[in-house]
Amino acid sequence: MRALAYDAFKAPIRVRELPDPSVPADGVVIQVAASGLCLSDWHGWQGHDPDIGKFPHVPGHELAGTIEAVGEDVRCWEAGDRVTLPFVCGCGSCSLCAAGNPQVCPSQFQPGFSGWGAFAERVAIRYADYNLVALPDDMSFETAALLGCRVVTAYRAIRQQGRVAPGEWLAIFGCGGVGLSAVMFGKALGAQIVAVDINPKALARATELGAEHAIRSIEQAKVAAQIRELSGGGVQLSLDALGSPAILKTAIACLAPRGRHVQVGLLPQACGQAPLPMSRIIAEELEILGSHGIAAAAYPEVFALIAAGKIDLNRLLAGRLSLDDAAQALMRMPEKRTPGIHVVCPMDGGFNAHDKLEPGVQRV
Repeated sequence: MRALAYDAFKAPIRVRELPDPSVPADGVVIQVAASGLCLSDWHGWQGHDPDIGKFPHVPGHELAGTIEAVGEDVRCWEAGDRVTLPFVCGCGSCSLCAAGNPQVCPSQFQPGFSGWGAFAERVAIRYADYNLVALPDDMSFETAALLGCRVVTAYRAIRQQGRVAPGEWLAIFGCGGVGLSAVMFGKALGAQIVAVDINPKALARATELGAEHAIRSIEQAKVAAQIRELSGGGVQLSLDALGSPAILKTAIACLAPRGRHVQVGLLPQACGQAPLPMSRIIAEELEILGSHGIAAAAYPEVFALIAAGKIDLNRLLAGRLSLDDAAQALMRMPEKRTPGIHVVCPMDGGFNAHDKLEPGVQRV
């Protein structure tokens, strides 16, 4: 099969011929139609993820496609099924998975990190019965690939962890894929949204997607005061979708009493442990929550919002990349960041009868 791969951290990423993946007994092989290009893949290439240790390595963890082969222990799926999956695949048999929390399973499988990923014509996925999600008939593979990491991560962060309620104020820090998705879900769930970013284009996109207020965070020290003034004393929920000690500090500072902060963005290991204002957290009964992925069982909630017309994921689609173009795009992600999400289409562009070009979106 053709795949993007690298032979060492920070080594060139190239398209090459690699052996087709074997079918796991508890898993499937999926012919990849589309896979989202995510900054986490860049971090993996840089050596920031301890799960990556064998080379050559194929990145890519936001995928959708068609099952090509099924393992002998799989009971719920067959060849030809159109599927997607969360980027964290729980084992399905431990106590955490039994409680509905596979996103923190200690034996989890992550394509693109603990195994070869989806920037390839085919990918092997373990724990298929517990993690695969059937696609609605009218959903394109590209739309489904957008769900793979950032969109569903944003949904879990503000809905399941953050418990956002209609009329509440929501401050979103970082308007990349997670942040813009959070804007869309926050709007659909009735929140009043303040978007914060240093990039004017990202803020403009956040406003288009439903944010009532946009703050350009050139001077981080002033942002919390601006948000508290806009919201009349502080927000009920804040989300750090980027990850930095300065943003974490600001996001907590803008909370109203009994407010909740959800941390999605990973803090650089070099910064050590970010200090938290524990006296204020105790006195005002603030909640500090982490959020990591989502369970496959939660996908119907997201599908329902899409079917009801409350969420239009195609508005997040920044463009389509061939497998040949994706290598340079991945290596240059931090310097070429654009609002929205690009998808990689490994198989002849990844288009089929279900995939339609949206108005105003061009093939890349």
